[in-house]
Amino acid sequence: MLKRNKSYLVKFCIILGLALIISACGSDSNGSSSSEDSGSNNSEITLDSKKGEVTIPKGAERIIAPYHEDALLALGVTPVAKWAIGNSVQNYLEDQLKDVPKIEWNLPLEQVMKYNPDLIILSNTLDSYEGSYEDYQKIAPTYVLTDEAASNWRKQIELFGKMLDKEDKADKVLKQYDQKVANAKEKLNKAIGDETVAMVWTMGNKFYLFEKDRHIADVVYSELGLNVPEVVESLGNAPNDAWNAISIEKLSELKADHVFLLGMKGEEGIKTLKNSSVWQSIPAAQSGNVYVMNDPSHWTNEGLIASKKTIDAIVESLAE
Repeated sequence: MLKRNKSYLVKFCIILGLALIISACGSDSNGSSSSEDSGSNNSEITLDSKKGEVTIPKGAERIIAPYHEDALLALGVTPVAKWAIGNSVQNYLEDQLKDVPKIEWNLPLEQVMKYNPDLIILSNTLDSYEGSYEDYQKIAPTYVLTDEAASNWRKQIELFGKMLDKEDKADKVLKQYDQKVANAKEKLNKAIGDETVAMVWTMGNKFYLFEKDRHIADVVYSELGLNVPEVVESLGNAPNDAWNAISIEKLSELKADHVFLLGMKGEEGIKTLKNSSVWQSIPAAQSGNVYVMNDPSHWTNEGLIASKKTIDAIVESLAE
């Protein structure tokens, strides 16, 4: 009787053990499946774009985003190729991009394929590109910026943060930037008070006066709160991306207390103004408050890094 009970007990234990193993395997299988589904869901993100809703890989690594490298670098992401027009690049980013190969501004399809991207980010205006949206989609998932994101670098950083699984980083760098603006604004207010500031860019012996919302001017006047000279105010808002040259005679009306003169080293226009009695008669020149900046690239661009570099240059010139 005892033997028989032992036999039943052994069989029961074996059956129970097998049941537990099967149950555990099923649990592991279900857990693995759930994890894979979760990973699959987390590996892609669907966002609104200029071309409607688009699903792209989240956290892509091989990215081409011509002329939007500022936002990528702000998030600690290096693109596989950088925007260029021939040998011209965005100089202010070269300390981080000097070893990154160039890709022509109009994105020739063969060049894009060469870099084997896993994400392509295009600006909102597609006419300038060699290929169509569908052409680039065949190479890699392609996102076309909305008008808002294309014209607002803050929105761009927030968007790229979502795309690249770096939302916390995006939030952090924007908060750090806002603190930088607040500190600079306090220093400048103490240093120059209500004195006015203007920016003139010279290229090819032509002169361009920044409107109050032209590129980095929005940071200078809106964020730092520096005062706008009357002649700049009279220009109104920048009408479009085109620049309108201004004569030296017109520059004589620039009654600014401080002028940032932007031009590459050796630029003919800098020499022209230095030898111009008209230019030398403006208040800033008479007071020795014309500051020559030999890297115009971050002044004539928009982005977090461009803004930070310009703020540093302004504070160094006016408040230190």
